[in-house]
Amino acid sequence: MRLGINLGYWGAGMDADNLAVAREADRLGYSVCWAAEAYGSDAATVLSWVAAQTERIDVGSAIFQIPARTPAMTAMTAATLDSLSGGRFRLGLGVSGPQVSEGWYGVRFDKPLARTREYVEIIRKAMSRERLTHEGANWTLPLPGGPGKPIKLTVHPVREYIPLYIAAIGPKNLEQTGEIADGALVIFFAPEHAEATTLGSLRAGREKAGKTLDGFDLVPTVPLAVGEDVRGLADQFRPYTALYVGGMGSAKQNFYNKLAQRMGYEKEAAEIQEKYLAGDKEGAAAAVPHELIDSTTLLGPVERIADRMRAYAEAGVTTLSLSPAGFTLEERVAGLRAGVEALERAGLA
Repeated sequence: MRLGINLGYWGAGMDADNLAVAREADRLGYSVCWAAEAYGSDAATVLSWVAAQTERIDVGSAIFQIPARTPAMTAMTAATLDSLSGGRFRLGLGVSGPQVSEGWYGVRFDKPLARTREYVEIIRKAMSRERLTHEGANWTLPLPGGPGKPIKLTVHPVREYIPLYIAAIGPKNLEQTGEIADGALVIFFAPEHAEATTLGSLRAGREKAGKTLDGFDLVPTVPLAVGEDVRGLADQFRPYTALYVGGMGSAKQNFYNKLAQRMGYEKEAAEIQEKYLAGDKEGAAAAVPHELIDSTTLLGPVERIADRMRAYAEAGVTTLSLSPAGFTLEERVAGLRAGVEALERAGLA
């Protein structure tokens, strides 16, 4: 099992620290550094900045939002980042959510699975450097009846094949991801529930494509906090968990809330969402079960974290992307180093 680092979003006043974290991860031998985007910092610019100031670590988008760019533009960006980084780019994609898709980008959040499949088809074709033609429900290239003609990508990526990941949560999205992608970016992944929430659907998708999970990169992002007081450390992540389970999306459409329900927290997920959407964020955080936090994070002394890392590896995780807790650079770097130490203690390095 390899280690990654997830920097999340930029622009919150910690950009210099984020770069220092990426460079330390590079020095420590981490496999990949991911950057995210929502409606603030864009991931492509951040990854260019990180790639220019690191040497070995891969840089990956977790995620590029599908409604934000045409598929051909995403192919151009991927090819450019791979070229500039010397073959170190990983392309992660995701549909975002209805609020951002429709409120920020003006793109209807309808049929996200079909849109994702078509998006990936166009990207694959464009990055293969064949002349781009496509007829689908969302895109037709070239547009008929006009001056457009089939064009091929002029940039030569360093690698012939850039690995493609999809952020997936729901069963149908996970199944399609297994079928059409090289890896899955997941969140709130609990090894104890891996088969029911994640692996079963991914495996079904791989079987559709005539493949197995061998060679497929399963990449959960996992918060990490080191210390002796496990419950105190878990409490740090109550607002984070409540935000996703209670406030990401609407009352009818919250993928993370449904995930918590599939993990057996139906009653608790409903209470968290009810309180969060009513404006009671503290009450929502208090309603998050300790067991939910503990099963989806790495908490405690290094020995305990090593034990949990073994559980992640046994559950099929191939790249464990850490998100070290802390408000200072020193705290986050200490988390990075603890991650390496735990991986070695677990016998997984």
